[in-house]
Amino acid sequence: MAQRKNKKAEFVLWMGPLLDALRELGDSGSPREVSDLIATNLKISDEQKEKLMESGTPRFHNQVCWARQYLVWEGLLSSEKRGIWQLTKKGRDTKLTEADGRELFKKWVTIHTEERKEKQGASKKTETEEIEKEKIIEYSGTSHRGLLLKVLHNISPEGFEKLCKYILRVYGFENVSVTPKGKDGGIDGFGTLQLNPFVSFKVIFQCKRYQGTVSRAKVGDLRNAMIGRADKGIMITTGNFSEDAKREAVRDGAPPIELIDAEMLIDMMEKEEIGLKPKTIFDVDYAFFDQYM
Repeated sequence: MAQRKNKKAEFVLWMGPLLDALRELGDSGSPREVSDLIATNLKISDEQKEKLMESGTPRFHNQVCWARQYLVWEGLLSSEKRGIWQLTKKGRDTKLTEADGRELFKKWVTIHTEERKEKQGASKKTETEEIEKEKIIEYSGTSHRGLLLKVLHNISPEGFEKLCKYILRVYGFENVSVTPKGKDGGIDGFGTLQLNPFVSFKVIFQCKRYQGTVSRAKVGDLRNAMIGRADKGIMITTGNFSEDAKREAVRDGAPPIELIDAEMLIDMMEKEEIGLKPKTIFDVDYAFFDQYM
């Protein structure tokens, strides 16, 4: 797909294709499934999929997530947050062109701008100006994700290995150990995943405290280190994986490698509240007080 020179509100491009992708997936799918299917259907290049924002978040996937948010506001997707995107009845019956998407975008910018003005008075900048400049278009959204990623980038490589060891234990791995430096043979640690009393897997893992992209060669190196030593390999990074690396991880005829990128790692830490403290935030229900005015 040709790259557009005008990137303002570029996520609007993916609204219609997002609905189409969910229909193709049977009305529901994980964020990555949907994003990957859109890229396949529209022949998005690896280069475009791998392009990062300043925070290190993949721009294309981030834009798809923003498109999803507007479709939720429009009632075309379910608003439930369970890691699965799902069409509503209205969404199943709706087709959107790019022009339709831009009208939907303008509609909700206007609605939210008016709501904010009612609550806080006229602001100096409208949501339209903010979004058009792409200064707040990071669907990683709540700032804690960006802050957490900065923390992960700043801890020592040894500290990141120990953190990964802890996370693996939280998620059910046993006998987890970190290999001594210089004697790791291309891996950072071992662990055992007990599926049931009869079946277990020996797993090796590697931790990459990156801010960039992990290449295909790194995945191949881990697989070579794994052969004859473990049943499965896991690579965890604070960066992202190239499209070639993802394909290498699931290459036919080769032992699969599980890839955990920054976004997935933060999801896992959120789910188990690892290094995060939950906080409840309240909004004033103005309608409730109307009866007392």
